[in-house]
Amino acid sequence: MALSAGTRRTVACVLVGLGAALLVAALMIPTYTVSKVAKTPLDLEITTIAENQKGEDSLVLDSKSLTTGDGPAVVNKDVPLISQRFVTVEEPSDANEMTLQAGQTLRRTDVQGDTGLLTATIDRVTISRTDGMPVDTEPNGSIAVTVNKDGSVMEPVQHTGLGYRFPIGTEKKTYPYFDINVRKSFDANFIEETEINNTKVYHFQMTAPVTSTWDVVQAPANRLTLPASKWGVTDVPADAPVTMTRYYTNVRDLWVEPQTGTVIKGGESIHLFYARSADKPEVTALKSHIVFDEATVESQIAIAKENTDKLSLFGRVVPIVFGILGVIALLAGLFLGLRGGTAPAHASPRGTRPTPAPTAADTPTSRWDADDDAPTTQFPRGDYDAPTEQIDIDKKRH
Repeated sequence: MALSAGTRRTVACVLVGLGAALLVAALMIPTYTVSKVAKTPLDLEITTIAENQKGEDSLVLDSKSLTTGDGPAVVNKDVPLISQRFVTVEEPSDANEMTLQAGQTLRRTDVQGDTGLLTATIDRVTISRTDGMPVDTEPNGSIAVTVNKDGSVMEPVQHTGLGYRFPIGTEKKTYPYFDINVRKSFDANFIEETEINNTKVYHFQMTAPVTSTWDVVQAPANRLTLPASKWGVTDVPADAPVTMTRYYTNVRDLWVEPQTGTVIKGGESIHLFYARSADKPEVTALKSHIVFDEATVESQIAIAKENTDKLSLFGRVVPIVFGILGVIALLAGLFLGLRGGTAPAHASPRGTRPTPAPTAADTPTSRWDADDDAPTTQFPRGDYDAPTEQIDIDKKRH
């Protein structure tokens, strides 16, 4: 059934308005909505597992050998190591900031029970949900490296660089990266763009220079005084006391999915050693190359893909769909509006009656009177009033 002119105009207005709204939404969603979606989720829970690389050095000092026996300290070789880290979101967290807590352990798997635990730390930091950087408040985090009967002892620590996530929209540039072992940030330099399991990643590398752990935390294990024989030192008498400091250095590799800032793969070439000076290692405490296992890599890829799908939905798919629907609605509205605005030629203004075309019955006629020399005009009968006076032409002549 054909629409009346009024209905067509109404539908046209609705379609034009809808089309304009959809086009505006298509333009606004990538700039406004995506900025709301492009944040690290507050329900984040990440477990990563890293293992020492087979065929590479994996050395661990047998701590018992430092205090027992008469011989020098023993350094075990080819020690199987596993590093586990569990990251959760804690309070305070809100729309713009989030507090991450990471519990991390490093243990040797060839020893049962607690004797296999080498290091344990708990790190907390409040970061921006978009760029991953620590907030400006002081302190913005804390670290626990010791445990007593009441639990972890958290020490306030000011974090100054990225830690567990890179920014949303990671770029090919240098970022500051925070090392919790020395509690400082060092440059994580962009190395290359590559792929891991068909996922594009940016490879970054950070080097922590040789640092005295005693200068970071004055824990007993970070500086020891033992007989020279126990250190294996031969340039002084065997029973002479020799004090050594534990030093730390690390080369950290990070492979990051750039859209979400998710660390897909991570590795550490860590070296802890005792020495009388930083430039001359004497007794190895720990040396190993530890890298995320394949299950962790796949899990991190899945997390990154879930977040990239959200970004793609609001940043590309929805705007395109809204744009197409907006153009269609706008064109349809314009078509209906133009078509409904042209009135037929015989249409009359509203509220007036059309004037009928004259007919033969309404037109004056002329005829010759047989007795007269001039024609006599006769008006047709109808809606005209009869004349009130008749003139006798013959009387006028006389």
